This record gives sequence, C-alpha cells and structure tokens, in this order.
Amino acid sequence: MLTGKKVLIGITGAIAAYKTLELIRLFKKNNADVKVVVTPNALNFVTKTTIESLSQNPVNIEQFDIKEYKPEHIALTDEADIFVIAPISANTISKITHGVCDNLLTSIFCAFKKPVLIAPCMNTNMWENPAIQENLKILKQRGITIIEPETGFLACGCEGKGRLSDINTIFNAAKEILLPKQILKGKKIIITAGGTKENIDAVRYIGNYSSGKMGIALADSAFKLGAEVVLISTVETKKQYKIINVQTADEMYDAVKNEFSNAYSLIMAAAVSDYRVKNRQTQKIKKDGNSLVIELIENPDILKEMSEIKGENQIVVGFCAESQNLIEYAKEKIQKKGCDYICANDISKKDIGFSSDYNEIYIIDKKSDVYKINKTSKQDAAMKILERIYG
Repeated sequence: MLTGKKVLIGITGAIAAYKTLELIRLFKKNNADVKVVVTPNALNFVTKTTIESLSQNPVNIEQFDIKEYKPEHIALTDEADIFVIAPISANTISKITHGVCDNLLTSIFCAFKKPVLIAPCMNTNMWENPAIQENLKILKQRGITIIEPETGFLACGCEGKGRLSDINTIFNAAKEILLPKQILKGKKIIITAGGTKENIDAVRYIGNYSSGKMGIALADSAFKLGAEVVLISTVETKKQYKIINVQTADEMYDAVKNEFSNAYSLIMAAAVSDYRVKNRQTQKIKKDGNSLVIELIENPDILKEMSEIKGENQIVVGFCAESQNLIEYAKEKIQKKGCDYICANDISKKDIGFSSDYNEIYIIDKKSDVYKINKTSKQDAAMKILERIYG
C-alpha cells in the first residue's frame, strides 16, 4: 500500500516509546521505507538494536553524524515524505513550538517542510498545563497534525488523559496524509493565483497585495488529489503540473478562456484588477511639477464570464476578499457573478489573508449556505476547500 513512500519516525523520551515499535512494524508491513530518529532520552525506553531490527535501517541519534558530506538533519529532511513523532513528550512539544534545535530530532523538525504528525504522551497534569495547550494550539495553526492522547490508566498511576493514542489510529492518520483520496483523479482543474499588474508606464503599475500563496496551495492540493492541474499565475513558481505565467487581467482572461472548454472546474483564487490604464505609456513618465491624471477602464470580469458560459457539469469557484460585511458581500457576489461557490476571507485581520501563511475561509454556495474553515495554514485550508466542494 505504501510502496515508494519514505517515512521518518521520531521517538522521544516518553514511557510509551515501546509502542512505537509496533508503528514501525505497520509501516514496514505496508512496504514503506522507514527511518527512525530518536532523542537521547528515548533510548532509556527502547533499544537501538530493536529499532534497527524492525526498521532495517540505522537509528539516527547524533546531531552531526555526517554521511556523504550532508548534515544529517538536512539529509533526512530531504528524503522523507512525512515526519511522524510518536510519542512526543511535553519537553519536545515545547522545543519544536519555539524553534529550539538542541538535538537531531528537533533540528529535523525545524528544517522539515512536508507533513508532520505528532502523537503526544504525558502525565494528565502536564497535558492540561496551559503552556502545553498553548504550544499545541500554535502547532495546529501551523498545519501540524496532532493525534491527541487517550484517557485511561497512566504509567504514573493516575487516571486521566495522556495515554498515547492507539497505534492503528496514528498509522491510519499518517496513511491518509500519504495517500489522500484521489477525488479529482483525471479531472482538469484550472486555478488562478496572485495579483494582476496593470502597467501605467514602462516602470510603474497598478496592483494589489496578493501573494498568490492561497492559489498555489490549492493547485498543490488538487495535484495531490489526482487532478490535471493548470495554474495560471502572476507569481513564478516551479511545480510538477502545468503553469501559465501572466501579468495583466487581459492575459489572465485569455489564458483562462483558452483552457476552460475542457476543464472540470475553475477556481478563481487570483486577485484580478477591476481596472486597467486606458492609455499605457511605453516610456517612463517624467515628473514635470503638474498633477498626473490616469484614466482607467474596466477589465473583463473573468469569474462572471466563465460562469455564464460554463457547461452543466462544470464547476466555477470564486474568491472574495473583503474588509467588512464579509458574509453579506460574499452572498451578493455569488448571485451577481453566477458561480457555484464563493470562498470568502476577511483581509482586515492581520494574521490571515494577503501575504500570510494562514487563512480563515467561509465557503458559500448558491443556496447561501455557509461553511466555515477555522484559521489554519493555507495548505490545510486548501485541502479542506477541495474536499468540501468536490468530495
């Protein structure tokens, strides 16, 4: 089932470390390539020999064990598809939340840019400590998957929440991350990203603050779900799917129209300028002491036009960035544009939206039903949007 998948398992100094041996066995049984990194304290609970026998790979312990001229925390980060830390102690939770890199495991976490899943294990009072709960909240907001501990009899003799979650639960959660359901397999999805730029002269333009992060996250997620992705973007990026780079609203309109006829769906995540300069100057405009008057004309309404020409089985999704009356304006927009869904976000909040790595989304359909995605990473929000609309 997991043939070709590379799994990195982290073990910290918690009493349930011995249970991770069964997790390693499950991954190996499903043909995953498993490597293990442990904190020095973890070896108080499990032995290096046992881990190596089950994983069929050397155990990684030392911070600067250099192989092939690569620092080990970078080498392991590059090759793994997922990092599963189980059990993770209160100590290590606190370290990774605040960027402490004092051992190999925490250094790997700091450099790891792919999915991370953690399964805490600790005394009930430690679990309930406000500092630990705040750290877990921060990690969740950053897109870390957290498998919460179970309630039961603990090794310390207490009864309460803190026992490592069932190993099968941890394995299945990791499997879902590694093998998302291919709900878009074979379907062409067009996604627009970034803010368009409308030239004034040879050096100046009218634009907006869109970073393109949400659109690119949607394209990445659609690709993971099996879609034939076409990303039409004002932001240059290199991906495994087709990318068409544009700059102006007119260029984006032409690109969308050329691709739309055989597409299953269009997601207009880009911030498209409503207006362009009527008489763009080919040379730089020089300051002469007088006021400069720029005449603007309307750009084509890509979302509305594609909604008008879409076929019966095509789905068009718009985005709505507002600074006030978010839901009210979003409901008005979906009726005015004629699209199937609107994803609305509040750009007045400094910690989400433009340029941020996080977002909070409201999905509105034609019936004006509203579904909220709480603040989370844009990668996580993108997957939730796709699963909500197409799942």
